[in-house]
Amino acid sequence: MEKGKQTNYGGGGRLEEIRRTARILDIVQNIAIAPRRWTRKALAAKYEVSERQIQKDLTIIRYRLNLDLENEGDGYFFKKIPRLPTLSYTFSEAIALLLAARVAQTLPGIDSAELASAIARLESLFPKETIPLLREAIDDIPEYFAESEDRLKKLTLLHRALADKKQVKIVYKTASRGNMVSTRIVEPYRIIPYLKTWILIAFCHSRKEIREFNIDRIEKAEILDSSYEIPSDFDLDSFFGNTWGVYRQCSRPPEEVELEFEPESGCWVAEGVWHKSQKLYFEDDGRVRLKLFISVSPDFICWLLHFGWRVKILKPEWLKKEVKKELMKAIKSICK
Repeated sequence: MEKGKQTNYGGGGRLEEIRRTARILDIVQNIAIAPRRWTRKALAAKYEVSERQIQKDLTIIRYRLNLDLENEGDGYFFKKIPRLPTLSYTFSEAIALLLAARVAQTLPGIDSAELASAIARLESLFPKETIPLLREAIDDIPEYFAESEDRLKKLTLLHRALADKKQVKIVYKTASRGNMVSTRIVEPYRIIPYLKTWILIAFCHSRKEIREFNIDRIEKAEILDSSYEIPSDFDLDSFFGNTWGVYRQCSRPPEEVELEFEPESGCWVAEGVWHKSQKLYFEDDGRVRLKLFISVSPDFICWLLHFGWRVKILKPEWLKKEVKKELMKAIKSICK
């Protein structure tokens, strides 16, 4: 899409309703998490709307969602807190996923399985009190596609287990071990999107540690009656550390990596946030240097191969040799 242009899918009125619904659900979440903190003025400032609009939103929360919202002068709170399971996305982000599913049939090149998984998140995570409002705002969503059914079912089951804090028995195919199949008991901590799939972060009883699992390699899954708790000190950013991507087991110890990009690719690289450690340096001739402190993973090497001759590896030396080896393999394969 060209800069400065905005595409309107479904009409301004519908999009405005989507934004308003997202804001209302987000207000419910914020008040539930921090009772008595949010005043009407503070909410108006947070969402950049008028206090009059916030008052309308609060009226919907009270009388359409039937939530016991009160204010004794020091901020809003709920007499009975609605059930709000732990989310890896805000309500606004979840509704954005659902909106993407709604317009999927009109957008070429969109992976239907990823859009279908957005529906799975919403089905399992939204508090029951908000479902009528949600359906009213997005009542035209098409049904998910047949080829996405297996992933959709697994995502729905895992999100339900995460919401209810129930252990899950999975049958898992490990790619790094020759597709060996094993049965494990896991405790879901987070479910995150990654490239064209989803990753389950969970404590594995077989390995006695927190590990990552590719959703598409889970052949069977069953929610158990046994409960668990996510450790209070669990932090996703700390879990991944300096890993590039999400596969920690395949990564090397962290080290300094320095790359130099040709002007054409450098402009594109400079626009993105690739890793928390990144530092960018701009040369007079348009080239861009990128410095990272990362645990190099197979995903990172694939990322480098994508740029071909447009990137030069300045350090470390072993990475130059590894990428060269991969390129030679590619040449031999192509020239067969």
